[in-house]
Amino acid sequence: MQAGRPGTPAPAAPLPFPIRPVVVQAHWWERLPAPLPPLLGLMAGILLGFGSAWGWPLAALGLLLAGLSRRYWLLPLVLLAGLLGQWREQTWERSPNVLADYVGGNLTLTGHWDGQFLALRDPPAQLALSPRPVAPPGAMMVKGVLTLPPGRRIPGGFDYAFWLKSQGVQTVLAGAVVKSSTPEAGFRSWFRRGLASGLPPQEAALLTAIELGDKNALGNQDRNQAGFVDGYGVQDSFTRAGLAHLMALSGQNVALLVGVLMLLFVRTPLGRVGLWRYPLMMLLLLGFLLLVGFAPSIVRAVSMGELALLGLWLGRGRLDVYGVLSLTALGGLIAQPSWLFDVGFQLSYLAVLGLTLSGRAASLLPERWPEWLRLVLVASLLAEAATLPVVAGSFHQLSLVGLPANLLAEGVMAALVPLGFLAGLMGPLGWLPNSLNGLLLDALLWVATTFARAPTLPWGVVAPVGFAAYAVFAAAGVLWLRRAVRLWVPALVALLCVLCTALPSRLVPAREMVFIDVGQGDSTLIRANGLNMLLDGGGTPRGDYDVGAGTVVPALHAMGVFRLDVVVATHADADHIEGLSSVLRLMPVGELWIGQRKTDDPVLTALLDAAKERHVPVREVRRGDSVQSGDIALNVLWPKGAPWSTADNDNSVVVQLVSPKFRTAVLGDLPDPAETLLGLGHLDLLKAAHHGSRFSTGEAFLAETGPGNAVISVGRNTYGHPNDDVLTRLTARNVNIWRTDRVGTIRWPIP
Repeated sequence: MQAGRPGTPAPAAPLPFPIRPVVVQAHWWERLPAPLPPLLGLMAGILLGFGSAWGWPLAALGLLLAGLSRRYWLLPLVLLAGLLGQWREQTWERSPNVLADYVGGNLTLTGHWDGQFLALRDPPAQLALSPRPVAPPGAMMVKGVLTLPPGRRIPGGFDYAFWLKSQGVQTVLAGAVVKSSTPEAGFRSWFRRGLASGLPPQEAALLTAIELGDKNALGNQDRNQAGFVDGYGVQDSFTRAGLAHLMALSGQNVALLVGVLMLLFVRTPLGRVGLWRYPLMMLLLLGFLLLVGFAPSIVRAVSMGELALLGLWLGRGRLDVYGVLSLTALGGLIAQPSWLFDVGFQLSYLAVLGLTLSGRAASLLPERWPEWLRLVLVASLLAEAATLPVVAGSFHQLSLVGLPANLLAEGVMAALVPLGFLAGLMGPLGWLPNSLNGLLLDALLWVATTFARAPTLPWGVVAPVGFAAYAVFAAAGVLWLRRAVRLWVPALVALLCVLCTALPSRLVPAREMVFIDVGQGDSTLIRANGLNMLLDGGGTPRGDYDVGAGTVVPALHAMGVFRLDVVVATHADADHIEGLSSVLRLMPVGELWIGQRKTDDPVLTALLDAAKERHVPVREVRRGDSVQSGDIALNVLWPKGAPWSTADNDNSVVVQLVSPKFRTAVLGDLPDPAETLLGLGHLDLLKAAHHGSRFSTGEAFLAETGPGNAVISVGRNTYGHPNDDVLTRLTARNVNIWRTDRVGTIRWPIP
């Protein structure tokens, strides 16, 4: 090429100095989404102000990220958020109980029942009702005894008192009997009529739960056995299948409704309103929130929807999801700090954070797959992965079939949510869309009950170290998705996290006795160097509550006990062994020990039938039988041979625990005369027989055993347990008394 040729540029003159490209290597913290450090920092401030154990480390993390990303303006905002959170926490914690002076009284109250709480006008307060009435929302007169709610009674159990207080409720009307009820009028009543129009009770209850988040009617169906399929209620089936979130109002409901509204404003003559469609949709979303109530997850979803629509209206386009998340989270926590500990709040935000990585994760799948399929797959996986520790720690089980179950269920929900909402809007004419909704509900029930039959992975309580380990793994996974590290890094981190959290319990097996609070009844777990023995499982002789499935098994799973080597049925009393039938059906059991085999007792017969069904060997034990685990011996001391008498209590199986530094015994309901025939000698801990009955724990027996501590397993009862004379005898000997009705489950270490 010649210089000066027409159409060709002249060559550039050489520079007097060399030019080298300057490559700026960004650190990983500089690649973080811009609003993420503010989100972490401000959330940390709220945590710090609320007094959480995680407040200080998270605040430090937020400040560190602010410094690394050179966002120094965040530092005073974190401190300000902390002060505001501290003030709100103190205000919430010290809120007075306006009904405190009436606790213990037998009251007749009139108020408005919303399906969950009874709202009073004078004094202005809300209270829970137990048992929960089946009556529809409206004016109600109810009679009962005003009590304070119980807190957490079993390991991993539900803290009812804290949850009620987070809802603004501090008292419970126990033994509630409805005297009169007048269903409410207005749009909400119209909407509920539409949801139930033309549907059987079970389908109507399920549609109400999906559209309004109200599971009361569904719970009544399960309690009446009408909703039970293959042994599981509808709610249990959804939980086991990994579909419980479908009955909790969240972003899915809002997204589907907004999508339908957008189609109406674009594809119909309503589109003539132009940009005004956005404020109209914002008003409709606000009305939807007023209709369904202010649950944390739906408040989050509606708030994000409102901000997104506002951005479109103002021409800002699509808003940054992290910024919107931070703003809605801060607003919600400032309004109600206790939401921080609400499972719905936690799951809602964690799921959305997981979904923000969908695009990057979908790019890893084969490009020949349809884009919608890739997004659906990764969205389900990321939502489950992000919420994994909260789901495992809260529900103590993980579904192994959640992905296929959700893929099928989501397709049904895409049509069911808008059609169900249409049925509600049509009121009495809701039977028209419900003719199709019934088929969709049946399909959804089929998916839930089918996948509920699959085994689940039981889980215990997730300790702080477990959450920390998962957070480290999640951070490594996010860095891999962002191409900041290679795949071997999150794989190695996952292996190290598993080893660090799983090995300690394997290397140092638990040594403890756990006296599970089963109300008026007995259930004792012995964990001895890897051997797990359960003595009795509680029961409700005059109720329909399954103590085994509802209390004992969840408590065992929460403690990390997923297999029992020995189950002991001390004697054929319902308050001791009724719950064991469910224990045998829900957990692997090595052997069942019984004392006197009776053929005419229905509760014992049901237990033996469960053992036969699950192929659990049954062993009739007598004095001299024992099992050894390391330095701990578990010896059967009673019965000696033939039945001592015809009474069940007189033939209770007695198991003595002996270790080099500790001696105790579990006596069932053995009465006073037989106690002195055991030859127990000194005991460090006495498990008082028969719930502290006057027929047990006699003076001679106390003189022989000389315990320093005594545990009484007892609940609300009409038998006078524990007896005043027994308490007097124990107090006179300076024995420390521990009662499950006052302190809940008691965990006693074995030295």
